[in-house]
Amino acid sequence: MTTLTLAEWTSYAEEHTARVDVLLAGHLERRTRREAHPVEDFLFTYYPTRPNQLRVWHPGPGVRLEEAAAYGDRRGYVVVNGTASLDPAEIERRSDSIRWIRRLLASTLDRQPQFGCFGLHEWAMVYRTPDVRHASWPLRLGAEGTDQVVESHKIGCSHFDAFRFFTDSARPLNTLQPSRESQPVLEQGGCLHANMDLYKWACKLMPFTPSSLVLSCFELARDIRTLDMRASPYDLQPLGYSPVRIETPDGKAEYTAAQRGFADRARPLRRQLVDLCDDLLG
Repeated sequence: MTTLTLAEWTSYAEEHTARVDVLLAGHLERRTRREAHPVEDFLFTYYPTRPNQLRVWHPGPGVRLEEAAAYGDRRGYVVVNGTASLDPAEIERRSDSIRWIRRLLASTLDRQPQFGCFGLHEWAMVYRTPDVRHASWPLRLGAEGTDQVVESHKIGCSHFDAFRFFTDSARPLNTLQPSRESQPVLEQGGCLHANMDLYKWACKLMPFTPSSLVLSCFELARDIRTLDMRASPYDLQPLGYSPVRIETPDGKAEYTAAQRGFADRARPLRRQLVDLCDDLLG
């Protein structure tokens, strides 16, 4: 166990809060204007973690905080004589969830990443339907051109939470039929959504996850979301996002290079989350 004095841990907490405020400034400013953003708002509309939850600093396992009575009001902590630490009873209560997350992350870590999907999941979500997820933004190639891209490619989406948004017409075109049950068997480290979801798993493990790891996963998810939407069928150039034209050879090469870079960034974060689960379950 490491014990931090009040001055030490409040310094870490203040640095964390300042970092979060910089990351969230644009989103919070738009929220006051009730202005939606199809790229930057995703981490707050798709994932359940709220900005105020991110602003709370968590030291992670093996750390005690002196003069931290306020942590007694936070789930997952126990305070004894003014010193706060993670509550072993809370870890035990959530052990089944921790084991499931660990299984998913470890199996993904051990599986060979795949880099041939070209982000076609977003295209399959608007295939042969007038109902698009981002109705305020036009399709770059129009409805007919978008459908032609889907029909002229092999679609091999391995991620259930992307596949479940495919249109009814697009689902049979996928070479895989992912389900929640098959997620630990199919998920692989080249998938943008699997790597974006590291942020989700880091948050689901809070308050056990060190906040520095949560924010590293957040930053990775934010950058992946940018590529995800640049490679999507939507025309987001008015927002400053140049398209990655995955329907062309150059666009495919650009997408795959970025995808490999994200896989390299995700691998050590996934390993840290697996190690965290092992620490909690050990």
